[in-house]
Amino acid sequence: MAIEKSSKTVNNSSGSSGIRKGRFAEGMDPLFAKFNASISFDRRLFREDIAGSVAHVRMLGTQAIIPAEDAIKIEEGLKQVLDDFENGRFEFQEDLEDVHINIEDALRKKIGDVSGKLHTARSRNDQVALDLRLFLRNQSGLIEAALLDLDAALLETAKYNIDVILPGYTHLQRAQPVRLSHHLMAYFQMFRRDWERFIDSKKRIDEMPLGSAALAGTTFDINRDLVAGFLNFSRVSRNSMDAVSDRDFAVEFTFNCSLVMTHLSRLSEEFIIWSSAEFSFVDLPDEFCSGSSIMPQKKNPDACELIRAKTGRVYGDLITLLTILKGLPLTYNKDLQEDKEPVFDAVDTVLNSVKIMTGLIKGTKFRAERLLDAASEPYLAATDVADALARQGLPFREAHARVGAIVRGETSVTGYVPPTPEEMVESRCQEGATGKQSVIRQMEEGEKFLLQNGYTPRADG
Repeated sequence: MAIEKSSKTVNNSSGSSGIRKGRFAEGMDPLFAKFNASISFDRRLFREDIAGSVAHVRMLGTQAIIPAEDAIKIEEGLKQVLDDFENGRFEFQEDLEDVHINIEDALRKKIGDVSGKLHTARSRNDQVALDLRLFLRNQSGLIEAALLDLDAALLETAKYNIDVILPGYTHLQRAQPVRLSHHLMAYFQMFRRDWERFIDSKKRIDEMPLGSAALAGTTFDINRDLVAGFLNFSRVSRNSMDAVSDRDFAVEFTFNCSLVMTHLSRLSEEFIIWSSAEFSFVDLPDEFCSGSSIMPQKKNPDACELIRAKTGRVYGDLITLLTILKGLPLTYNKDLQEDKEPVFDAVDTVLNSVKIMTGLIKGTKFRAERLLDAASEPYLAATDVADALARQGLPFREAHARVGAIVRGETSVTGYVPPTPEEMVESRCQEGATGKQSVIRQMEEGEKFLLQNGYTPRADG
């Protein structure tokens, strides 16, 4: 039985690539063509792809692999293509499966067949590996800056509330009084570690894979160090087979994003609880809350709730990447096309979440009287009473038991006045504790960290 193929297949040999023309007699099934294409999402690598191509063609010209005049013509054409993109004139063609072929096709239309020389000594395998590294290097910088903004907001809020005292919690049960500034600086440390992780992971991103070609290198006399210099990479990849199949750097980046979301979710959870009528510790800014469609009195902490939920989304991005990689033989496999969407999603989710939390921190009002009242519950002094008994020579475990009996109402302590919340926090003055001078030192060190790492307040505040 004959099958009509002309109306049911896609040629996919248009443009400069002609990828199917040499090997395939038939066009691609239209459903598979859509399934196979990545242009709907990898168009986001447009700038990185142009940057990599400019560096590559400069090297080809310098090494006399292609004539110098051709290299100049191609570079100028690439800059014109980029200008079209930046100014909204570039039209993506969905029938050209990815961003690389779209750019090649646009370049051919501008400068003619000489554009085909651009792909000399290069494969899409090492090309896309380069693009993703360039993208993540740039995005790391954006996330690092956003994390510094968030830490600065925490620091300023801590300074403003240095004398505010609230109960600290373990097991979500009131435990001991602490300064609100001490509590906020705990999150400062979390986001500082997140910043440090992105800084450190850029060492693994900072490896230039171009020149690995499909998997084994190339027969052309290329200069990989020259390309690395053009693109500000400190080194070239050590093994071509690893270079085209390595996505460890993307996994590490997405893990870093996941941990940022973990910390944002913890902070969100506390604000959600604290803003409830049962706690009434904070008044969240209206700009980051919503109302109810039926209950006029409601003020819902939607920003915090969405951050809490989107944390699972970024965890999913990480698991997706790990699952893609877990069974791949060397070297490149089309599975790796699926690495981009989870990475892009993690980037967008983290950047938006960090910026939203920064704004929320700046606009939150803490109810100092309510916080102090909650910290004034008499039993919060239990540990201090036990400590006082221990200082009188009673073994601490026995002192602990005696105070426990007091809490249960089985006995009492005479002649002893429990310390106030202020006295309790000030009795904890060692490095890293909640005493005022200790917290001030934490904030001074935090301010020094921000300044040393180039933090400057944003124009938008």
